[in-house]
Amino acid sequence: MNQMDQHYDGLMARCDPLPALPTAVVHPVQATVFEAVNDAAAAGLISPVLIGPAARIATALTETGQPPDAYPVIDTEHSHAAADKAAELAATGQVRAIMKGSLHSDELLGAIISPAAGLRTERRISHAFVMLTNDYPRPFIITDAAVNVQPDLLEKADIAQNAIGLWHALFGPQKPHLAILAAVETVHPRMPATIDAAALCKMADRGQITGALLDGPLAFDNAISVRAAQEKGIDSVVAGHADILLVPDIEAGNMLAKQLIFMGHAEGAGIVLGARVPVILTSRADSVRARLLSCALAVLLADARDRGQVK
Repeated sequence: MNQMDQHYDGLMARCDPLPALPTAVVHPVQATVFEAVNDAAAAGLISPVLIGPAARIATALTETGQPPDAYPVIDTEHSHAAADKAAELAATGQVRAIMKGSLHSDELLGAIISPAAGLRTERRISHAFVMLTNDYPRPFIITDAAVNVQPDLLEKADIAQNAIGLWHALFGPQKPHLAILAAVETVHPRMPATIDAAALCKMADRGQITGALLDGPLAFDNAISVRAAQEKGIDSVVAGHADILLVPDIEAGNMLAKQLIFMGHAEGAGIVLGARVPVILTSRADSVRARLLSCALAVLLADARDRGQVK
């Protein structure tokens, strides 16, 4: 068994003693949605509640060879109403996670972050990829690659804190190494990412970001390669040992994650953090294992929240 399989099996095994997570699947009106839903339900990770136009959901289920009553269905008129209903069920504890179906991410997240929904926390919503690869000795997190387009300093602080909470939910109390990425490893006044990195490190020194060891700016090679860091003369406990990679913006994060997945043969599982329930964002391009791992992340995150380990 290779290293990536070991890490994958280890995370999935952590879910075995935990009950299936009641999960609102929002607007699942295309048959492709049920590839992820069926796999996760069969694995005992989620207990789906389908929310959307009942007739269209029934048609989608029929196309997959399932009866239209395979899962509980809550009928709504359209996707926006489905997203609002999912947020309502999550806020009242009737479901403990939300999964995206056949609607835009912005529409779903808009319902979740609405003040009326009651799902917001003190921190900003952000996305994280948990990455597994045979080319790095342990799983690591890339954030934010899907939600925050061009985050400012305070938004990056929230993104970092969300990712730290996820890391602790998955891997325990030891402080992760968080590398703040930029194109170079020195502070440059014409490169805002380097200035933000330096400020984030000082915020950690002052207790404004907790639970991790931060360093930056670090270029990608310095963050993940001890040799590269040594050649640049970088003296850092984080350099070469990063557990979390905080990217400067959505374009950098998205490109980095997808390059690793599609050209580097890594596996990446996505989850949205910062709400009172985890939000599962799967893609039709995801592998079966990536879909299952995304659901496993939600299960482990919900369990950690129940135990007071994360907010």
